[in-house]
Amino acid sequence: MKRSGPLYTLLGGLLLALFMLSLNATTGEGNTSYGGDSPGGAASPAPTSAKPTKSTPAPSESPSKSPSKRPAGKSEYAGRTADDAAAISLSIRDDKAIAYYCNGRDAESWLKGDVEDDGSMRLTGKKGAKLEGTLAGNAVTGTVEVGDQPRDFTAARAKKPSGLYRATTEVRGAEIDGGWIVLPDGRQVGIVKRDGKPQPAPRLDPETGAVVVDGDRLTARPVEP
Repeated sequence: MKRSGPLYTLLGGLLLALFMLSLNATTGEGNTSYGGDSPGGAASPAPTSAKPTKSTPAPSESPSKSPSKRPAGKSEYAGRTADDAAAISLSIRDDKAIAYYCNGRDAESWLKGDVEDDGSMRLTGKKGAKLEGTLAGNAVTGTVEVGDQPRDFTAARAKKPSGLYRATTEVRGAEIDGGWIVLPDGRQVGIVKRDGKPQPAPRLDPETGAVVVDGDRLTARPVEP
């Protein structure tokens, strides 16, 4: 019985050692499960939310400008009103136009203005005279109003010697102002004013512009806008 004392003491020490070892093992596993990052371990990167990239729409192409209907350089047009009461001629250079309306007796008007890219034009003259027309292809069509009388007209493309002529000068103290329209068929319509008084214009030579007015030889020249 005396020998069993130390044996119990030794056995109690072993049991205590085993209990401590078990307790340490349990505590270490708890730190690993709940204790955050382990020593020397790399921190986990925080999740990032990628923003979707916005696609930039391609710039829309500007509509191409319509080509101009005006012929380049100078062009001539001559014709008559729809009621055949008068003749009309236009001279166009680039975006400028001048027109002459004449009935060959006592009514005439010079008109001028701009020609738009689409061929439309609005010309004005003295005493409220106006012309609204459109250049399309080889002709100008529209309405001319002189003396409160609107008339439709068509003036076809003219080639020399057809076209518009004018002579302005002073003869023996009198102011001479004459206008001539040479139509494509060779006919001529014109008026000469002496000090503002109209009279039918004599025939001119369209090749040279020579004309005799009341015995005086003059030269009519093509009209430039």
